[in-house]
Amino acid sequence: MFNASPSAASAQHPREFTVYDPIANARYYRWRFFTVFARAIQIVWLFGHFAIQLQFDRWSGQVEKNTQQRAKQFSAILTNLGPASIKIGQALSTRPDLVPQDYLDELVILQDQLPSFSSKVAFQIIEDELGRSLGSIYAEISPEPIAAASLGQVYKATLHNGDRVAVKVQRPELRKRLNLDLYLLRLASGWLERVLPLKLGHSLTLVVDEFGAKLYEEIDYLNEARNAEKFAANFFDDPEIKVPQIYWAYTNRRVITMEWIDGYKLTDTASIQAAGLDVNNLIRLGVTSGLRQLLEHGFFHADPHPGNLFAMPDGRMAYIDFGMMDQLDEPVKETIASAVVQLINNDYQGLADDFVSLGFLTPDVDLVPIVPALQKVLGQGLGQSVANFNFKTITDEFSDLMYEYPFRIPAKFALIIRSIVTQEGVALSLNPNFKIVEVSYPYVSRRLLTEESPAMRRRLVEVLFKGGKFQWERLENMIAIAQSEGNFDIVPTAKMGLQYLLSDEGRYLRHQLLNALTENDTLHTDELQRIWQLVKDDLPPQRMFGVAFDTLRQMSALQMTAILPG
Repeated sequence: MFNASPSAASAQHPREFTVYDPIANARYYRWRFFTVFARAIQIVWLFGHFAIQLQFDRWSGQVEKNTQQRAKQFSAILTNLGPASIKIGQALSTRPDLVPQDYLDELVILQDQLPSFSSKVAFQIIEDELGRSLGSIYAEISPEPIAAASLGQVYKATLHNGDRVAVKVQRPELRKRLNLDLYLLRLASGWLERVLPLKLGHSLTLVVDEFGAKLYEEIDYLNEARNAEKFAANFFDDPEIKVPQIYWAYTNRRVITMEWIDGYKLTDTASIQAAGLDVNNLIRLGVTSGLRQLLEHGFFHADPHPGNLFAMPDGRMAYIDFGMMDQLDEPVKETIASAVVQLINNDYQGLADDFVSLGFLTPDVDLVPIVPALQKVLGQGLGQSVANFNFKTITDEFSDLMYEYPFRIPAKFALIIRSIVTQEGVALSLNPNFKIVEVSYPYVSRRLLTEESPAMRRRLVEVLFKGGKFQWERLENMIAIAQSEGNFDIVPTAKMGLQYLLSDEGRYLRHQLLNALTENDTLHTDELQRIWQLVKDDLPPQRMFGVAFDTLRQMSALQMTAILPG
């Protein structure tokens, strides 16, 4: 009689929720004492035993010796507790501001594997969701799942028209199980933020609610199907990227049917090499497609682990599993591009300013002690050899700064960091000498030099002018690196630059360039000569004339008058 109240009896059951609602969830579980208590005891028992072991390590002076073992135990506990805990562990793996480094290493490789559930149950879910018999939907379906993960499992099937498909079925009672754990986690968050030295910049309860909302997006297969089609539309002009087709007639909230992808996991180097595929081209595809997601589309795959990326026999790269996606707005995309340039050019003051813009530091923080700290950590990483440098090394070093300075990681960037670290790990498994900067910087340079949006052009001006002085060497490096892959055409950039220079918006740039050309009463002919040597082969006289003529022809008389001296 203590398991429900009259008000609870009318509360919506968690399995009926289509979006995460923490208030409705609390209303439902507030009176389910036995249900909540039983789950809480299970969690407390496992973590209590773990806490006792940690305390024993402190008493016996064996903390350092046993740290790696304890980190493995912590990861195992999360796996044993089920889907919500596994997802929490994966989320924590991106938070060096919350989790010590040794534990991060284990959480990054947290196994997203659980025993499969009964195929009889799975097939019943398919029929219930789609409202049709299994035989009327699929001509053939594998009797057992070919893969099982924390949220669902996958079957290989054939439609009656002969198309081969993958059918993903959600675990039974998943929403109910997730909501119970989210309810307990939300209760615990109020206590944890009072006793733990967290630097979140906002309430831990809000973090839990954001996590719950993202988790609900991931388990809604209709949302995943829409994400897949949006992702495919973004890459429609890229013949090297493959996104599986969604079969909407056989898709619902708990079942998704999509095109079957034949390929090799990117960590299966033996099969990739046996197929004669170009490993370096696969790495390029992975990194550049990731950068396009972040800096062009703003819509990015937040879970690109090896199980979600495939090398196809024809050399294309296929993405699958679009449950965990996120969106960036234009200012964030521009600032990320700027931050990459600042990092490569060792401009740590500019990088610190970008960190403020991105939310890693609050606007009122004193940057004076932070700039040299950034230089120490990031400068060492960029100074390493190609074989030793990687983004994960930088994030590991950076995690130490989290405890010394008031850094915090916005939730959106936790997903971005996870995405980049995972993609880099896949690339390193294919080529141990891979250096992400060598692939990303040419892309970012080209983007800054060719982007037509006024905001990105202003960002380029900010990058090229520091301390009131024009950075000739920086422009030279950007052009040289943008040309390094052989597919950079300087003519559209020159035309865009000339148009911008002659526009009202370019008045400040015209003034600054004149100052830069005559800085210290010296005409900077050497700098201009070096830049000309870089671009002269791509800018023969007839093309230069064409660029200038087209630009002037498009300008009105009023605009021409405005740029002439008074």
